Amino acid sequence: MRRLALFCLTLGLFFPTPGAAENWPAWRGPRGDGSSAETNLPTEWDGPSRKNIKWRVDIPGKGHASPIVWNDRIFLVSCLPETLERVLICLDRDSGKQLWQKTVFVAPLESIHALNSRASATPVTDGKSIFVTFQEVGDKQIPAPNVGSDRLITAGEMVVASFDFDGNLNWLTKPGEFISAHGFSNCPVLFEDMVIVNGDHDGNSYVVALDKITGKQVWREARDNGIRSYVTPLIRKIDGKYQMVFSGSEHIISLDPHNGSRHWKIEGPTEQFVASMVYHNGLFFMNCGYPDHYVMGIRPDGKGDVTETHVAWESRSARSYVPSPVALDQYLLVSDDRGTANCFDTQTGTRHWIARLGRGFSASLVHANGLVYFTDDDGLTTIVRPDKELQVVAKNELSEPVSASPALSDGQIFLRTETGLYCIEQQ
Repeated sequence: MRRLALFCLTLGLFFPTPGAAENWPAWRGPRGDGSSAETNLPTEWDGPSRKNIKWRVDIPGKGHASPIVWNDRIFLVSCLPETLERVLICLDRDSGKQLWQKTVFVAPLESIHALNSRASATPVTDGKSIFVTFQEVGDKQIPAPNVGSDRLITAGEMVVASFDFDGNLNWLTKPGEFISAHGFSNCPVLFEDMVIVNGDHDGNSYVVALDKITGKQVWREARDNGIRSYVTPLIRKIDGKYQMVFSGSEHIISLDPHNGSRHWKIEGPTEQFVASMVYHNGLFFMNCGYPDHYVMGIRPDGKGDVTETHVAWESRSARSYVPSPVALDQYLLVSDDRGTANCFDTQTGTRHWIARLGRGFSASLVHANGLVYFTDDDGLTTIVRPDKELQVVAKNELSEPVSASPALSDGQIFLRTETGLYCIEQQ
């Protein structure tokens, strides 16, 4: 039987003892930053030859959300375009066999970007319930706001739902409108007894916290600007104070996750954001975006508007928009959408190297045991050992398109492709 990860009630995250196996319960894993404490993950595999492939199963429908893992179960979401269903799927971890599939709702297909899907928000679990988010639309169409060419798009609402581990619906709520020509991909996060979701969109934007048992609203905070972004908040306790940080809506912000009150903000540096932030060695790190590209190191101890005082360094040399970065030791690793990888010094922002490692990157980075995993859009994973010069450890092919980010748990890597899910394990 697989070993349980330690549960931290305060954050709703998982902090393992040395050598312990970890669950992967949320977007970007137990700490929300792509890091894993695993030390026995495979570094070599091959899809066509089945080298170190424990199993591969087809996944119904379409979706770019990452799988989450809790003990012997895997959960992921999908959209079934033929029946208009948005579904939550539970798989057996050992075999990949589907245990159940539950419909969250049935509704028309919303307008999306060509690179998005209608099931792109990764669920989160506390080991008792699974929380999912989608956009639901009707037949109404409106002129698309904030786009380069005039067109009609669907307007709708955010849906947040909770299911138990047997697939029974606990609750479903619609906390606010959601309008975007590019669709939806806003992942929920857990904090104490709340589910928190970022509702940045091209309308009256908000951040909302819901009671995870009842789905009732606990607090709601309006955003300064109504501009779409898709950033999942990161929560850290620094010097005794909880900070929930994320970029979007033309600024970077730190809120108190207990009530949504503001600690600090940085104006700009661009309009739209997708990548989640990370925290390491005393700094928050952010990469964005559209139309301008930045990588930033930010000091966390500010109050109020810290635009001019708390940016430790910034660089405009990496054109990263969608993939989220990782940080370990003294290195910040950033992949950009065009297929290049960048390595920055975390304290100075000096770029040590840039290298082309794939055709393009949509999946966010993960790291374990001192290695960083770059999975490109063609299913090629390049494993790098961070240093001042590029050190490639291995290149591994699945030969299937990949948009979802990897999940790492108990010696296994789970990679979702356009049509299936792989379990990769040292054989």
